[in-house]
Amino acid sequence: MCFLRRPGAPASWIWWRMLRQVLRRGLQSFCHRLGLCVSRHPVFFLTVPAVLTITFGLSALNRFQPEGDLERLVAPSHSLAKIERSLASSLFPLDQSKSQLYSDLYTPGRYGRVILLSPPGDNILLQAEGILQTHRAVLEMKVNYKGYNYTFSHLCVLRNQDKKCVLDDIISVLEDLRQAAVSNKTTARVQVRYPNTKLKDGRNSFIGHQLGGVVEVPNSKDQRVKSARAIQITYYLQTYGSATQDLIGEKWENEFCKLMRKLQEEHQDLQLYSLASFSLWRDFHKTSILARSKVLVSLMLILTTATLSSSMKDCLRGKPFLGLLGVLTVCISIITAAGIFFITDGKYNSTLLGIPFFAMGHGTKGVFELLSGWRRTKENLPFKDRVADAYSDVMVTYTMTSSLYFITFGMGASPFTNIEAVKVFCQNMCVSILLNYFYIFSFFGSCLVFAGQLEQNRYHSIFCCKIPSAEYLDRKPVWFQTVMSDGHQQTSHHETNPYQHHFIQHFLREHYNEWITNIYVKPFVVILYLIYASFSFMGCLQISDGANIINLLASDSPSISYAMVQQKYFSNYSPVIGFYVYEPLEYWNNSVQEDLRRLCSGFTAVSWVEQYYQFLKVSNISANNKSDFISVLQSSFLKKPEFQHFRNDIIFSKAGDESNIIASRLYLVARTSRDKQKEVIEVLDKLRPLSLSKSIRFIVFNPSFVFMDHYSLSVTVPVLIAGFGVLLVLILTFFLVIHPLGNFWLILSVTSIELGVLGLMTLWNVDMDCISILCLIYTFNFAIDHCAPLLYTFVLATEHTRTQCIKSSLQEHGTAILQNVTSFLIGLVPLLFVPSNLTFTLFKCLLLTGSCTLLHCFVILPVFLTFFPPSKKHHKKKKRAKRKEREEIECIEIQENPDHVTTV
Repeated sequence: MCFLRRPGAPASWIWWRMLRQVLRRGLQSFCHRLGLCVSRHPVFFLTVPAVLTITFGLSALNRFQPEGDLERLVAPSHSLAKIERSLASSLFPLDQSKSQLYSDLYTPGRYGRVILLSPPGDNILLQAEGILQTHRAVLEMKVNYKGYNYTFSHLCVLRNQDKKCVLDDIISVLEDLRQAAVSNKTTARVQVRYPNTKLKDGRNSFIGHQLGGVVEVPNSKDQRVKSARAIQITYYLQTYGSATQDLIGEKWENEFCKLMRKLQEEHQDLQLYSLASFSLWRDFHKTSILARSKVLVSLMLILTTATLSSSMKDCLRGKPFLGLLGVLTVCISIITAAGIFFITDGKYNSTLLGIPFFAMGHGTKGVFELLSGWRRTKENLPFKDRVADAYSDVMVTYTMTSSLYFITFGMGASPFTNIEAVKVFCQNMCVSILLNYFYIFSFFGSCLVFAGQLEQNRYHSIFCCKIPSAEYLDRKPVWFQTVMSDGHQQTSHHETNPYQHHFIQHFLREHYNEWITNIYVKPFVVILYLIYASFSFMGCLQISDGANIINLLASDSPSISYAMVQQKYFSNYSPVIGFYVYEPLEYWNNSVQEDLRRLCSGFTAVSWVEQYYQFLKVSNISANNKSDFISVLQSSFLKKPEFQHFRNDIIFSKAGDESNIIASRLYLVARTSRDKQKEVIEVLDKLRPLSLSKSIRFIVFNPSFVFMDHYSLSVTVPVLIAGFGVLLVLILTFFLVIHPLGNFWLILSVTSIELGVLGLMTLWNVDMDCISILCLIYTFNFAIDHCAPLLYTFVLATEHTRTQCIKSSLQEHGTAILQNVTSFLIGLVPLLFVPSNLTFTLFKCLLLTGSCTLLHCFVILPVFLTFFPPSKKHHKKKKRAKRKEREEIECIEIQENPDHVTTV
């Protein structure tokens, strides 16, 4: 190997160039030897993957198990909310206080919840009797377990003061309204206020989450209710941590949902929407059930597209079965990866539905590139050498892109990822990529060897019969000639590559390449890219996090219907926020009282402190010191019936004859609008810093905080890490692999595609949830997979002009890119018909990924590369020098042998 130093070039540059050449030729040599090994032992490389698939595929069927803990899957694994939950539970058991800590969809433990909705214009408070009948039906409902019948009274959460079932206070309001109707009194005599109302036993109760669609009496100072559209009732079940209790609770929830469906048929004047603790889990996994048939249809579409795009009129050189076998190769590699996942005690969840599409997009790219590499080999070589040459040409780039897939998804599976669903997906994707790579060069490589042997022996590519001679064909009918033609009529004397008759390659060479490089087309492409960049930038400024779990549920599920009604009629107030003071506090001190008021300002407070201060004021009792404050609190305030429930909110300790308040809690509710979740996150971010800056040490908690806490950061970290990893790898290989300008253009292209997908998916109402984040990680790799071969071929091309270089690059790799992206996009179409938010998100993101990549490969890069470096002038000068030198040699030969000219 000899390198001539160009005048003015530094020595270090020569060494870098030598190193690049050594690495490139070393990789090509390795892939060439790998191709020879596969071509010499095709049966072995065909059998081993098949045996692995059968072994692990059967184990996948036997060990299939769905993930049952939705919180573990989609909530941030490490969050401050989980620490706060542990601390709050150590002070006040959450199982006993979950009725006070109301949460929309994330209520812990077992429960049943129903929304009763009246027709438009009706007042649901006038239907108190019908609602109470539904309530009694729930209380009387029985579930049988081992011969014993259990009702709600056997399973409910009990109140500490009287050991009765915890029920929503709206039940007491409805009973008062029913009694007023029975005694022929007007309902106006029963004063219902909103959001705080006074109950018959004297208690003040917050019913903002139990009464919805409220219309208040005009000019009412005490917020009296004129009418309401909806009532929400929750039935909380006790959980002792035993498997038996949990099983009985699950049976009760199932019967509860069946009862609500039955009552809906009987009560046409009310609409009933039910929800249970298992509803979210059931509707999350429902996506996988709904998508089964659609995934099979998607596979059939990809098989058909791959088969047709690999066909030619030439029955000898067409490879339709290789396109079919290539897709099946990817399928069996996915089955093997699934088997390994379940053998290692993995649990299935619906987010893994994206793995077949992700793996197919990468695997079929290798298949189509190998087919294109086979077409570029010399036809007069033995089929084993042609396979080795195809490996040497294609597998270097495919190895690099597979490595980047493994790096990016490996980073997504790292401990830095805080969402378990993302971590599990990335782990499986890493295994799938490794098996994909192994199956492509082994199983599909063996298929390529057998197909090459059939071609060399002149066998029909479909019927596997010997192709007749041209003289025999001339005597047969036209249809027979069409079916059995090997292209001898189309192949001219000057044509060295008969594979150029492939319809995609012919279209690119004869039509598209000339059109896209036309000088009159380029300005429109520049304008198109500016529009693309503008919309992408506009979308990137509007990114919103997708902490709402309904983004992952089946769209026609009961949970979605319930959430929509709940959002419409019960969005005036946030979930109840538990405000826990976990250190002794001088509640009798005026400054402490002022701090508490300041902290609770702007909230609707359900507070024993506030009620106690009002009690002291009304009773004209002075409690300015510790002993008086605690004495009156214990001996008078907490013994009154209307204040007894506050005993659960205070923890006393006794040292001798002296009592102390070591911890207490109160509840805060914020006024919200329709964008409830965003406002709750803002409230949480506002309260937490105050717990560190104020003299009062407190924590705030609600079960929904576990899902919301720093969710946006948790879901964006994986894509940031993956993007950083890709850029770092590309930058570090600037002077090692192929050409530094190739890496530079690849970084620009990948960044443009990634930002385009991110911005456009935001404009398409896609939030940043775990599915969209996984798609963004995939976009990095998909863009590199398709742009890298095109760019590296361009920078290494030796034609005279950039235009000729980009034409050569498109002619060499355009067919494989178009085949793969077309198959990928067609395979996504069935996802559009799966009624699930998860699959809608998957469809939108992957459609944008494929479309943006196709736009860059066939429109933007072919035009922009004709404007900017690398320059091709030095190649032109080299060719001119070689041509001049050749002409001088020919002149010398003519002068030495003038008779040769005469003979000619």
